[in-house]
Amino acid sequence: MELISIHEHIPILHQVTAIKQIHKGFSFDEKYLLFEGGDQPQYVLRTSDLQQMERKRSEYELIRRVYMTGVKTSEPIAFGTIESMQVCYMVLRFVIGEDGTDVLSSLTSDEQYHIGLEAGRELKLMHELQSPADMAPWHIRRLAKHERQYAAYRGCGVRLSEEDAIVSFIEANLPQMIGRPDRFQHDDFHPSNLLIHNRSYAGVIDYNRYDWGDPYHDFLKVAYFSREVSIPFSIGQIYGYFEGQVPDRFWKLYALYAALIVFPSITWTLQVVPEQLESMLDRIRVVLDDHRNFESAVPVWYKP
Repeated sequence: MELISIHEHIPILHQVTAIKQIHKGFSFDEKYLLFEGGDQPQYVLRTSDLQQMERKRSEYELIRRVYMTGVKTSEPIAFGTIESMQVCYMVLRFVIGEDGTDVLSSLTSDEQYHIGLEAGRELKLMHELQSPADMAPWHIRRLAKHERQYAAYRGCGVRLSEEDAIVSFIEANLPQMIGRPDRFQHDDFHPSNLLIHNRSYAGVIDYNRYDWGDPYHDFLKVAYFSREVSIPFSIGQIYGYFEGQVPDRFWKLYALYAALIVFPSITWTLQVVPEQLESMLDRIRVVLDDHRNFESAVPVWYKP
């Protein structure tokens, strides 16, 4: 998108003087940093295909609701459409901070842990948002999704030697989902979507994959991404979320969700980034080792 288009179609941004596209991430949105003079961006502009308008309008409204709870995140500024360009857009206030994945390893273990504590407390706040009342119960939706995803995996041409152990663990623990609350899920809560500024937690961004369901499902990315970046951060996130009192049921669900995502992780990688299949298989092997092929619900690295 050109600067002249911003001035013409989004009047609220008439003082923008420069624009820079962001290329990080797997989102299909186009993302831009907007400047009003100086080196510090003032806004983030996200554009999507006009056919995504209703989904994106809902996402924008959810960001507004999350922001109103007091969560450290981008302030929503504007949402609209540019029909001549066949796009919808949202404008968000830029949050000062650096990608957590890039920063955490340069901090002390104690700093990483305390950033995790704050992240866990912020995640707890986000989970106060209730799901729409007309949704089927979480366990029914998640089981149906698992059955679709497992069928897709069985036809993808890649097989794990640990498949039987994973399936047995899943089948034994599926009842743990019954009766779980339906809340807002960020669904991509890990250091790459968290910002750090002055060696402290600064906020969460990127709601592109938001969903509704069991709030514990939002810890899935701890198993697959966060623990690789920083174990002290990961421990802190769990400890901060539960204020030090981690219930046994959490671990059973944490491990169940880590197991459920094994098979779709393979099919997703084959469809979207097939060149990264070996990297994803390595990531899955780490999770399997963490849980002793799902003989243990608590991962070996968790030492409060």
